[in-house]
Amino acid sequence: MIEEKIKELGYTLPVAPKPLAAYIAAKKIDKLVFTSGQLPMVDGNLIAVGKLGAEVSDELGTKAAEVCALNCLSVIKSVIGNLDEIEQIVKVTVFVNSADGFTSQPQIANGASEFLVKIFGEAGQHVRSAVGVNELPRNGAIEIEMIVKVK
Repeated sequence: MIEEKIKELGYTLPVAPKPLAAYIAAKKIDKLVFTSGQLPMVDGNLIAVGKLGAEVSDELGTKAAEVCALNCLSVIKSVIGNLDEIEQIVKVTVFVNSADGFTSQPQIANGASEFLVKIFGEAGQHVRSAVGVNELPRNGAIEIEMIVKVK
């Protein structure tokens, strides 16, 4: 079971975070589920605020990417009911709030990618974009959106 693997990694799947504005957190179309961007929120609080390469360490950024991926799984569960219905993680887009000159977005994004492979094995391997941005909502350090295929 996927939720058991998540617990083995030291996490508990949170209740799906509520959207911050006028959108829905996830949408299922045929066999695909698309998530809105998820911030590194734990119990309603951002765990990483600011820019990578300035206020936020690479280590914290990598951890924040894991939390964003976990929050994506949470909103996916809110749509499909059971994470065991995920057949494949298809695409992960990682936005990194980056200071000028910061170019380690792919390494930070590995936090999410490696986390997903630990949970889903081969089905967790995905295509990915890691994008440096100037600002993110609430000054979050990371934001991730995901596309998955369900059974």
